[in-house]
Amino acid sequence: MTWPRRPTRRAARGPRAQAARRRQRSGRSLQYLLDAITDAPAFIGNNRLDIVAANTLGYALYSDMYRNPSRPANHSRFIFLDPRAHNFYTDWDRAANTNVAILRREAGRNPHDKGIAELIGELSMRSDEFRTLWAAHNVRRHYAGTKFFQHPVVGLLELNYQVLGLEEDPGHTLTVYPATPGSSSAEALKLLASWAVTGNIVETAQAKVGR
Repeated sequence: MTWPRRPTRRAARGPRAQAARRRQRSGRSLQYLLDAITDAPAFIGNNRLDIVAANTLGYALYSDMYRNPSRPANHSRFIFLDPRAHNFYTDWDRAANTNVAILRREAGRNPHDKGIAELIGELSMRSDEFRTLWAAHNVRRHYAGTKFFQHPVVGLLELNYQVLGLEEDPGHTLTVYPATPGSSSAEALKLLASWAVTGNIVETAQAKVGR
């Protein structure tokens, strides 16, 4: 996550600078929270379905997403514009339907959000699948359950998930993917953590490259 610059002495007296300092403190606290989660992938997302911050396992889980140099990494662009997504999601159709339903819900809640509107426009122009699903007008959000991923390094992962809203950061959520203790997926996450360190996954994910 990118933190705002430290305000000047003069600017620090204004409400904008005070708000920037609050965002900076909040962002740092959230990164500390993410880094404290060491046994499960975790990330913070916004209402445009960007990954704005993650722990090491979170970056490693979505390593295919970060092969694309565009930043921030975005779930919708990955699902509909990156062929690797069809292998990563064991049930791509379900992932695509869920993604569009969440995006439509966020668009309805934030009708004047320029970023959401631009994302929808881009996907509508570039993806036939997205246009078809968008026309279905489904609206939903799942906050807990189980997901399956076919990771290119450690293979099949069956992970529980929990999505929590962040009251101090409206429009942002914390998602955590723990594996069932003692399961093959729990062992695979240990391998994933080791691979993340040797593969410089965090450095790649946090590289400052643009769209």
